[in-house]
Amino acid sequence: MGNGDPGPERVKKVDLVLEGGGVKNIALLGAVTVLAEAGYTFPRVAGTSGGAIIAAGVAAYQKAGRDLGDLLDVSLRVDNSKFLDWRRRGRVAGPVSGAADLLRRGGLHSGDYLYEFLGPALEDVGVRTFADLRIDDDPGSSLAEHQQYSLVIHVADLTHQVLVRLPWDYPLYDRAADEQPIADAVRASMSIPFFFRPVTVETHHGAATWVDGGLLSNYPITVFDRTDGQPARWPTWGVKVSTSPPHGEDRPVNSALRLGIRCLATITGDWYRSSLGADTAGRRTIQVDTSEVPSTKFNVDNRARLRLFENGRAAASAFLERLPPG
Repeated sequence: MGNGDPGPERVKKVDLVLEGGGVKNIALLGAVTVLAEAGYTFPRVAGTSGGAIIAAGVAAYQKAGRDLGDLLDVSLRVDNSKFLDWRRRGRVAGPVSGAADLLRRGGLHSGDYLYEFLGPALEDVGVRTFADLRIDDDPGSSLAEHQQYSLVIHVADLTHQVLVRLPWDYPLYDRAADEQPIADAVRASMSIPFFFRPVTVETHHGAATWVDGGLLSNYPITVFDRTDGQPARWPTWGVKVSTSPPHGEDRPVNSALRLGIRCLATITGDWYRSSLGADTAGRRTIQVDTSEVPSTKFNVDNRARLRLFENGRAAASAFLERLPPG
């Protein structure tokens, strides 16, 4: 578990943090494959939203000893346009059903297509619940026993207005962490407000509502940082796919309707755009150029997705070239 910059010693273990980015997540995979080809392994992987999908695949394939490059074929077989399916068919009935679901259930689309590809992809390598990704022996870690997992998924809890880190926080919701399906956690993490239906979690005290973790921590680069003041055993590196904000004409948002629309656009866009510069987080971040594709353009074709994948590879290669020799 690490919290420092890439140091002078080129260790081959790094904890990995993947930013949320919707359909841009294939760019994250491109970066990860370059790191893996360079000989790096990832004791822990964390992700939010689209980054959670890739993080789950990386953790599962690594546990099974599979080539992480195989995840590209899995990703390209995903039909992202199915995320846009309406509950009812038809040019008119479909959008009407979506509007009704938005009012009644909080989201235009179900988001449940995720289960059709992620669940089988994980089970194909023998991974289904968080128990399959538990770390049994981890000497020198500063994490508590209930945090000993190789995957962490970030979710926003609207009921309690807090960030939830799964599987770490499942006991707070009366659930045994080991028994929870990984696909359920990822489904909650990618629940873009208003776009996908939120996830309801039943508890002994009622129910909690979970949505996209990007509302509170789209790029949780500090999740694996040590908490005991001891030196990091190895670094934590992150991959970001958010873009810089446009610098056009400045216009105020001065009506309730426009304010609501702009809030929705901000939530569903690349809101985490701050320049990391040369600070600690910046020095351990792989920044991928994904400006050509909006996060919610779910009908993006495979040609564009492969460009994103290659952009991720190029960014990771440049990052490795900047590392001190050793």
